[in-house]
Amino acid sequence: MHERERHRMILSAIEGRSVATVQDFAALTGASEATVRRDIALLDSQKKLRRVRGGAEALKQALPRAVSGESFGTLQTRNASQKLAIAREAARLCEDDSAIIINGGSTTFGMVHYLTGLRLQVLTNSFPIAEHLLQHSQCGVLLPAGAVYREQGLILSPFDADGIAHFRARRMFMGAQGISPLGFAESDPLIIQSEQRLMRQADELVILADASKFADRSSFIIAPLERADILITDERIDDRSAAMIESAGLRLIVAVLEPKGEPPRSES
Repeated sequence: MHERERHRMILSAIEGRSVATVQDFAALTGASEATVRRDIALLDSQKKLRRVRGGAEALKQALPRAVSGESFGTLQTRNASQKLAIAREAARLCEDDSAIIINGGSTTFGMVHYLTGLRLQVLTNSFPIAEHLLQHSQCGVLLPAGAVYREQGLILSPFDADGIAHFRARRMFMGAQGISPLGFAESDPLIIQSEQRLMRQADELVILADASKFADRSSFIIAPLERADILITDERIDDRSAAMIESAGLRLIVAVLEPKGEPPRSES
């Protein structure tokens, strides 16, 4: 990663927090701790942040900022039928009395319609997912500590002490803003930090992404393709994208649309 991009990620990630550690920045950028320390020293000399023991802090306390990306409501209307079919296939991977993680997103949200007949322990950073499961299922619901970002319906925190590390799951279900040979991408460092912490707590990672995501590009890589175990997409995926996923060793599931006019069904 180029130095300028690392600096941009470090400065973006530190907004709205009091302090962040060298280890936090190293995990976010993929750089070594020694490289991160040099970056912090340079940014400190440029008066862009303040170097502190073990990390850095913002020059002034800022209010929590909005995260990058379109609103949850807007994303829900895009490729809605494909997202629902993908969510149905994802729900079929859930077993009664198991623990799962569902990352916030318009595609992962569709899973709630198919989980109503199951008893699960669900950790999610999505306020809409948590609310729906509490009202319409018998699942136990856990939320991490953090601020609620209304537009995306996400609960996010820049700090490690948000409770995520105390939960262990069989599978994590996660969306992505873009997919390329480099890996799965997102647009905002704060979202990436949350997703990476969640990923560490699951035995398997399942990516839910409609076929349009193979044409989209985003600034920041969450993880390489090989980090995931299963990818679920829709019938519009092209042969090149399918070959890319399978060559990375992932199990590829292609979701078929339900007949028109048929509502979501609860599946056990």
